[in-house]
Amino acid sequence: MKIVLENKGIKTDTFYIPPFVLYEGEAVSLYLYNGKHLYDTEVFLRNIFCGKIKHENVILHRKMTFVEYFRRSYFRDTFFPLTVGRYLKGNSNLKSPFSKKIFEIEWITGKTKIEKLPGTPRKLLTLYATLSKTKDIVFDLGALDSEGSEFVFKMVKEAVKDGGSAILLDCFDDAKKHASKVITLEWNNGIPPPENEFHFNF
Repeated sequence: MKIVLENKGIKTDTFYIPPFVLYEGEAVSLYLYNGKHLYDTEVFLRNIFCGKIKHENVILHRKMTFVEYFRRSYFRDTFFPLTVGRYLKGNSNLKSPFSKKIFEIEWITGKTKIEKLPGTPRKLLTLYATLSKTKDIVFDLGALDSEGSEFVFKMVKEAVKDGGSAILLDCFDDAKKHASKVITLEWNNGIPPPENEFHFNF
């Protein structure tokens, strides 16, 4: 199997991400715990894994892409609501089968307004759009319930098994049993620091 990413250990003043290797065909879960630290920790790590921040202990053999959140423009949506079809036209490779997978949900059409989509279909829309353009992704499961989280992770695992790869930045236990491997964040002193002391010097 080809190596996509090598992490030889990421250490900051507050936590440590143990070494792991991401191979082609794997969907790895990186368990970060839940709490106020989560957002900043996730942004820090995804920027490293996607090559936006260089880290001496992380080697990228292939470019990884973070699955961005869908962000509404309230002004635009008030006067010209964004539809599934227009979103895919602007954010996916229309030649890829992934650009059409959202329509496997029978009530979704190209004219469906994205603001009407509940959490799981909305997450699937951004995932499918990203997977239509790349096979190596970093993603999270924010705003999904346990059933939605499990469904989405199983979909990603199936999508990358033939030549792709994925890193899930996770804060719940739902996806662990489906992951190729689970890596858990380790606090330097065994417990998380006070929120006002949390920072990322390394």
